[in-house]
Amino acid sequence: MSLFDSPLFKDSFDQLEMAGSLGGFDPNITERLKYPKRALQVAVPIRLDDGQVKTFMGYRVQHNMTLGPGKGGIRYHPGVDLSETAALAMLMTFKCALVGLPLGGAKGGIQVDPNDLSRQELQSLTRRFATEISMIVGPSIDVPAPDIGTDGQTMAWFMDTYSQIKGYTIPGVVTGKPIAIGGSLGRAESTGKGVAYCVNFAAEKIGMNIGKATTVAIHGFGKVGVPAAEDLSAQGAKIIAIGDVSGAVFCGDGIDVAKAKAYVIENGVVAGMPGTQAITNEELFSLELDVLIPAAIDGVITHENARNVKAKIIAEGANGPLTREAIDIVTANGSFLIPDILCNAGGVIVSYFEWVQGLQNFFWDLDDINKKLHDILRQSFITTVEAADEYNVDMKKAAFIAALRRLDRAMRLRGLFPA
Repeated sequence: MSLFDSPLFKDSFDQLEMAGSLGGFDPNITERLKYPKRALQVAVPIRLDDGQVKTFMGYRVQHNMTLGPGKGGIRYHPGVDLSETAALAMLMTFKCALVGLPLGGAKGGIQVDPNDLSRQELQSLTRRFATEISMIVGPSIDVPAPDIGTDGQTMAWFMDTYSQIKGYTIPGVVTGKPIAIGGSLGRAESTGKGVAYCVNFAAEKIGMNIGKATTVAIHGFGKVGVPAAEDLSAQGAKIIAIGDVSGAVFCGDGIDVAKAKAYVIENGVVAGMPGTQAITNEELFSLELDVLIPAAIDGVITHENARNVKAKIIAEGANGPLTREAIDIVTANGSFLIPDILCNAGGVIVSYFEWVQGLQNFFWDLDDINKKLHDILRQSFITTVEAADEYNVDMKKAAFIAALRRLDRAMRLRGLFPA
């Protein structure tokens, strides 16, 4: 399998080259950032509950660790492959650089539908995967976290397995852990909360106030979409449409977020939600509204449907939900785009807080967490807007330029080994 197989990797690769060219950075630095530092592919065999042995493919990719240990989630999804994982690791490098964290970019995953496995099978899968990649992770090396298809329980199993291998408890090997074993307050909702913060920054930038007249549609109603909906709804915004893999639902008067959350927890999907009208996800993307939050998977808005998007603000809650061509189209049509490496950085920021708290064995309260998160994202938003103005580019290109500026400086100071 080639690194270049996935559209997401091609888009990330192109964004890197474009940022390097527009920013006038050292082409040798750009060349080094095109490829991951290290990629590990592993076989993950487990015994299923019926006694059958089944083998799954797993990956851990470390893109660049100039700024510090690798950081990035572990994804359980049927679409996981080497190319997608490498692309996501590259995005993590730029995300950490943009928001000023002392961390590099990494990503991991297993090609599996977690819904097909029992709890015991998932535990076996996680523990075997942790064993297979244990030689390249650690609190000072590479620190995984939850992603699509994984959660705090997954991280608890991973941490316990790694600790058993080393012979003592090492909470810092992962973030996104349950509070009881060293997790951080605010981590579970941090990505979605960060999306809501960024929507507010963008609204302020274009002269919009988030309130009762604000209409919002969210594609992906999970770990990112739900907290974002809760925060924006608490400010008075109307969530008029929600979509996921089952389709989408619409209510012009606004969807009750608490009831929608409870419905999805019980039923697994948004389809059939009482008090709503069934629509397609394509119809959701084309609604006349103030804020569109694609918070599911990459590549859902492309050159084919981007011209139908009418939202004033598009907040990339997922990684790469808009293709490069789609970004050009929506920005040309007047939408204000909040790029993924800024918009969904709340998760890695609070993961960083968890990592620091664990190293210190001193934990902060929720108000401190949310204030620090808000302040880092605000400064990162300002930095991105300034780069957009300086280079006369859209926010996506500006975010990559701002991130590359920090990486360029650090990589040139460290030099190339061997010299």
